Amino acid sequence: MNTRHFTISFAFVLCIGTCFSQTVQSEKKVKSKTNQTKIDSIIDGSIAVKAIEPNADSLSLKKLEDHQVASAYDEKWLEELYSNTLFDTIYESITDIKFEEIDLPELSTDTLKARLHKLSAKTPFNIEYNPDLESVIKSYLKNRKSTLQRLMALSEYYFPLFEKELDNMDVPLEVKYLAIVESALKPRAKSRVGATGLWQFMYPTGKMYGLNVTSYVDERSDPIKSTIAASKYLAKLYEIFGDWDLALAAYNSGPGNVSKAIRRSGGYQNYWNLRRHLPRETAGYLPAFLATMYIFEYAEEHGFKKASSNYRYMETDTIHVKQTISLDQVAELMELPIEELQFLNPSYKLDIIPYVENENYTLRLPRHAIGKFVANEKDIYAHVQTELDKREKPMPQLFEEETRTTYKVRSGDYLGKIARKYGVRVSDIKKWNGLRSNNLNVGQRLKIYSRGNSSANTSSQKEASTTASNAVASTNVKTYKVRQGDSLWSISQKFSGVSVDDIKKWNDISGTNLKVGTTLKISK
Repeated sequence: MNTRHFTISFAFVLCIGTCFSQTVQSEKKVKSKTNQTKIDSIIDGSIAVKAIEPNADSLSLKKLEDHQVASAYDEKWLEELYSNTLFDTIYESITDIKFEEIDLPELSTDTLKARLHKLSAKTPFNIEYNPDLESVIKSYLKNRKSTLQRLMALSEYYFPLFEKELDNMDVPLEVKYLAIVESALKPRAKSRVGATGLWQFMYPTGKMYGLNVTSYVDERSDPIKSTIAASKYLAKLYEIFGDWDLALAAYNSGPGNVSKAIRRSGGYQNYWNLRRHLPRETAGYLPAFLATMYIFEYAEEHGFKKASSNYRYMETDTIHVKQTISLDQVAELMELPIEELQFLNPSYKLDIIPYVENENYTLRLPRHAIGKFVANEKDIYAHVQTELDKREKPMPQLFEEETRTTYKVRSGDYLGKIARKYGVRVSDIKKWNGLRSNNLNVGQRLKIYSRGNSSANTSSQKEASTTASNAVASTNVKTYKVRQGDSLWSISQKFSGVSVDDIKKWNDISGTNLKVGTTLKISK
């Protein structure tokens, strides 16, 4: 090999070696770059990297589920409403109940436990002893005994009609005590939130259960119609909850609040386990009901006198009116006290019974007056029409200014008493003074038009005065000895022009109880 060939061959080998070396260095750089890419994924996203596991979200730890029982209750209730909107329900606050220890030596805890056990065996309500219930019972016995005694007298009229309608709907008869908790048996009672009547229906609840409310009539105050509605409502609540304690809680606070309490308690369905999760007023509602039931059932043991009422439901009857008529017109024509008619017909807001075609408006009267009304029905409606024709005349034509009297309301006054004093009607006094209710305040001034230009009215006032004076003897004092079965009302009916209020005032009587043999003064 000559020198030239050697040189060429050496150069060729050197070139190949240089290229190989560059290739190896390039591969090393690529490997280095590849390793770097795996470590830093931000440089080149095209290189596959290991996936990062996300942190678990606390909300996805488990599937959220509603409580099945409470949800089923809600579905049933929404079916009853036919909508998803819960309406205002019957509400009467019982927030004044304080669960404090009460000292009442005559009722030991052991005696109370034994009595509650017997009572629980007779009723579907869960009447178990607990200190809170004992506190309410003893508080009522210690602080509300006179009030409860009066309620026992009123219950003689209301309970028979309650029991009839409750029984028709298979509702426990003990539910009658609920009306005492709700309204103290006052048909026109109205709560601060607008619940009205013996069973304290809110307006939409009442409409839902068929209770009509107009400018003249509020059927929430009708004892029979409102009791039928309450029975239907309670029966539906029991159908939903399957427990009478919970049905009563729902009656007070609404089914929605009971369902929420079940959820918050973790699924408990016993009222006493749910109580702390219910609204405050409902937490005291069932104890108040059970305390009332206990006291009425054991009234004799606690020294309550046997109740007697001036009115008995079975001694009354109804008449379908054929023409609009006012209670004071009935009082005048039937010679009945307006207060008695107002008591028997509490649903008529203005003391006027309207006649509306296809409506079932009735007049409730004592049985002894029913025959008299029916026998003279034609003449009664003719008189009413004559009165209506007169009232359609302008006020100045009926009353001259000089016949106007201003009367200042005194303690013990009521519209019926004032109307009798001036020989006018209750409805007139309400119309003259723009009154929408029968409530009066001491010191209130009323305009009275005595119709001095009416000879008929003057005659009637003279007759009333003569009747009142004839009620007393020549010495202005007449006495009456109380007999068995007498009441203030029955005695007042024996003397023309004498009212229950008169007898109470003349004899300094505050209550309604009378002792056989007591001598009463019947005088002015």
